Amino acid sequence: MLKSYVIIAFRNIRRNFSYAFLNVLGLTLGIAACLILFLIVRNELGYDAYNSKANRTYRVTLHALDYNSNVSLAVIPAMRTDFPELEASTQVFYLHDAMLKIGDSRYNEKNYAFADEQNTKVFDYTWLAGDAKTALQQSNSIVLTETLAKKYFGKSNAMGQLIKLNNDLNLKVTGVIKDLPGNTSMPLNFLVSLQTISKRLEGAMHFWAIPGGSYAYIVIPPHYSIHQLEKKMPGFIKKNWGNDIAKNAVLPLQPLKDIHFDQRYINSIVTPTSKDTYYALIGVALLIIITACINFINLATAQAIRRSKEVGVRKVLGATRSQLIRQFMGETTVMVIISVILGVALCAVFLAQAGKLLSINISAGQLYQPEVIGWITAITLLVILLAGLYPSFIQSAFQPVDSLKNKASVSYRGLTLRKSLVIAQFAISQILIVGTLIVAHQMDFFENQDLGFNKEAVVSVALPDQAKREVFKQQMQSYPGIKEISFSSGAPSYNNSFTSFSSAELGLTKDDVTEVKYIDEKYTDMFQLKMLAGQKIWKKNVNDTLHKIVINETMMQKLGFQNPQKVIDKKVTLNGDQLSTIVGVVQDFQSESKHKKRRACVLEYRPDELFMASIRIQPAAMNKTIGYIGKQWSKLFPDDLFKYEFIDEHIAAMYKQEQKVYTAFQFFSYIAILIGCLGLYGLIAFAASQRTKEVGIRKVLGASLYSIVNLFTREFIFLIGIAFLVAAPLGYYIMHSWLQNFAYHINIGPGIFIIAISASFIIAAITIAYQAIRAAMENPVKSLRNE
Repeated sequence: MLKSYVIIAFRNIRRNFSYAFLNVLGLTLGIAACLILFLIVRNELGYDAYNSKANRTYRVTLHALDYNSNVSLAVIPAMRTDFPELEASTQVFYLHDAMLKIGDSRYNEKNYAFADEQNTKVFDYTWLAGDAKTALQQSNSIVLTETLAKKYFGKSNAMGQLIKLNNDLNLKVTGVIKDLPGNTSMPLNFLVSLQTISKRLEGAMHFWAIPGGSYAYIVIPPHYSIHQLEKKMPGFIKKNWGNDIAKNAVLPLQPLKDIHFDQRYINSIVTPTSKDTYYALIGVALLIIITACINFINLATAQAIRRSKEVGVRKVLGATRSQLIRQFMGETTVMVIISVILGVALCAVFLAQAGKLLSINISAGQLYQPEVIGWITAITLLVILLAGLYPSFIQSAFQPVDSLKNKASVSYRGLTLRKSLVIAQFAISQILIVGTLIVAHQMDFFENQDLGFNKEAVVSVALPDQAKREVFKQQMQSYPGIKEISFSSGAPSYNNSFTSFSSAELGLTKDDVTEVKYIDEKYTDMFQLKMLAGQKIWKKNVNDTLHKIVINETMMQKLGFQNPQKVIDKKVTLNGDQLSTIVGVVQDFQSESKHKKRRACVLEYRPDELFMASIRIQPAAMNKTIGYIGKQWSKLFPDDLFKYEFIDEHIAAMYKQEQKVYTAFQFFSYIAILIGCLGLYGLIAFAASQRTKEVGIRKVLGASLYSIVNLFTREFIFLIGIAFLVAAPLGYYIMHSWLQNFAYHINIGPGIFIIAISASFIIAAITIAYQAIRAAMENPVKSLRNE
């Protein structure tokens, strides 16, 4: 019997190839998209899970005035003394850029860290060469990833080779490890023993000395409750740093697996993303597979009338309804299995491209993992049930007499299940359109709006030797392709220096935190910062020991002022002992991502801290000008490699995780809409087959092409309207919740919903047009022949 069902299924697929093609195409796209989304979400939700001790590993963080993932270098040594029960602990000093020199060759590399010898007890590395226990024990040791080892030394043994770091440290290769997975919260290309720079860090061993990139990790023993340790932390702080610090600071212990999702800590190595974002992608995957099943049901229903005679003949010959249901479910199963095979193949082909598009390291090899195979099996069964049950019951219910007299019908008028399914399709499409539009608007808001400064055509270049700053400045100013140049500790969108501030004069005795930017006299004008009161920063005499600063609006408000004029000439103390006079107030500008509220900021002239050049380029000659900058820079600093970054690219990098989501939303929304169009095509085909004689009569009575096309179109306009009433509040609620993850975000206006429903009308009109015009152009003689 089963063999008979399969044979009949293939015969019907061959006989109704166009119907089968549309069905298989819709399911294939749906399954492939759903599978890719599953692997993406699985990868993203699996951050740091490759570490065998991940469930027992915690990052020691700081919460004083804000959540800070960086902590003092003094924390780990003190914890090792006070908490000997800890299984392991490690101090990591993470940096983003380095220059490595091997022989006469030089390379710019990213993402490395200085780490102590216990680092290998905390994190899992697959060692290809070297000993995990000793590789980071000795000073001047370096451990390379497999990719770097092959890049530098090819097939030669990398062990014992010499490497120079930043023209400063001579290092010896003591280990080679496999590349880390892409879903790690601490991406690394190489590790250097912390012992190498221990003497340089001795001056930063008090509690409030917190270098950027200083991270601390601990591993608790099995069966040891983290709550035991958390209860001891206040006493630990009080013992080592005094009661004042214990009153104002805590050291939260953050689970390793939570780092990628905890948005309280914006200054992590990889920008955290809310888990809700990935749950939203799971929702998109479900919507896609539901849309594909609706598509299948609509097409199967449209096909049912054409098979009514077959059902009648089978019933006359003794077939029971249960046998017919099994037959039709068998046909569905065959088509679903074909779709699954094609969908998995399509996924394997495009998975690498999808990973590249979304900056995620996923490969086709993951399709063979047991968890993925189990998920593919589950989705296959789910689709068979969702897509097969309703059409099977409908087709098996035809009465043999009506079927053989061509009177079998499936109700079309009224709010039938089929119409409800179409409403669901339109609602899904509109929700995805609304979501895509809102994410696109938010991304534009991130990168372009309300920054408070002019970022256009500005590149940032680091200066290895500030003694050559004036020479470099003269060379840049003499070139016609360069409009402006300024030197600072960082452009407005870079934040790398923070300090405490207070003001006894204003009654602010408790320390607060402010960002500090050291700038030259050109900075304010070049970036078009808006002065609200007072003076801009000016170049002061080297003998001038008075500290004069410009503050931003946020700091002004923290000092208790609303009028910028009234804060001029007030005194604040920076870094505990630097008495400074406020000479100006600047409008707030964006120095970090919009995930958080703007911070207090101080601008000050300090010539020994101006290690970054910001250069505004004439857009018409951009490539030529960058070439000139690189040439002159390389002449001045022959031992280093030229490296630059556009400020707008730096800003875009702050929202890399959101860009992934936007790209995924955009791409998979298109797929869902395409599948929905196939379903709509199926329904209009059903409507045309049901109303063939009606169209014929209308044509005989003189109906125009327009009136017949309108006959089909107006019913779908009604369905789109109902779908919009469902989609609009749902889309608003979902996207409003998503926007709450950001301190600054767009407002959802009516324009987005107008675009969504308009797009639905246009998509529906294009989809309907072909089938409706085809029905209207049909010769009425043929349609009325059987009357």
